[in-house]
Amino acid sequence: MKKVLTLMLVLSLVLVSVPVFANGGKETAAPAAKAGTGNVATDPKVTLVYAEVNPLDTIVGQTATYFKQQVEKLSGGSITIDVQASGVLGSENDVLDSILGGGTSIDMSRISAFALTSYGAEKSKLLSIPFTFESRQHFWNFANSDLAPEFLNEPQEIGLPIRGIFYGEEGFRHFFTVKRISGIQDLKGMKLRVSNDPVMTGMVKGLGASPTVVSFGELYSALQTGVVDGAEQPIANYKSNAFQEVAPCMILDGHTLGAIQAVISDNAWAKLTEAQQQVIMEAGKLTQAYNAQISEAAENKVLDQLKAEGVTIVEVADKAPWSEASKAVIEANTKSQAALYQQIKDMK
Repeated sequence: MKKVLTLMLVLSLVLVSVPVFANGGKETAAPAAKAGTGNVATDPKVTLVYAEVNPLDTIVGQTATYFKQQVEKLSGGSITIDVQASGVLGSENDVLDSILGGGTSIDMSRISAFALTSYGAEKSKLLSIPFTFESRQHFWNFANSDLAPEFLNEPQEIGLPIRGIFYGEEGFRHFFTVKRISGIQDLKGMKLRVSNDPVMTGMVKGLGASPTVVSFGELYSALQTGVVDGAEQPIANYKSNAFQEVAPCMILDGHTLGAIQAVISDNAWAKLTEAQQQVIMEAGKLTQAYNAQISEAAENKVLDQLKAEGVTIVEVADKAPWSEASKAVIEANTKSQAALYQQIKDMK
């Protein structure tokens, strides 16, 4: 009797350990197997519209293209990403207003991290505080930390119908002006364009300048006609939007790192199968790594081009006066989350 039981046990173990393959006993690899999503290629086909305010040749434009490629590859073609760049679908705020208002014409968007601040995202605001990140590596220490998902998930926590997919950056943001400036003192009295963002508005006031709200799509003409004397953008966006034609002077103060994130609406998320949702998140991880890889080199190349074109570039040797001028807005916008903000600061 013991021998019979032993034999039955051995046979059962053998059967469990032997994989059963279809297709004549040959193992076949399902599409998107590397993403751990199974045979997602057979899922219902869906197209997601992705809004990007900048041209495709910018850092964020290249990031959007890479994300599109990864999603379509990993999904085996069941998901198509339709990237609408150069602001054809409106400014970041226009896009967010549409999505958060229940619109279904836009499914995804790349936004600046601070764009959610005016919609009640307090954690996101910390990423736009002037002089928070001392270097790109400091930002990536945060973006790749266990703390980052907590920030990406904030919209869901506060009831906004969007969710974060991945982080990235487009370089430090710098002021550029119509007339040449040599230092912080020259900004006093200038009309500087800001978006509808209390942090940037407070910083510009601290610098002694006059914050003037102008939509991004109207900024070129506003500089050209004298509505504003200057603005601020990352280097790559400055060139791709041809701002050097009307404001050929830039001072590299690096007041804020251009932290970005991609978001998807709840409406779009609900269109996807579970396997397709996994593809979106996996593609997001790959895209975040890609953005980290290309950003600095791409920015340096653009900076060299601007210098060659005769744009006046002023280096800032000592950022202490700039930071001191921003002290009030930094304290006002971090005091309610002092411990969390310190966590980010300590990641340098």
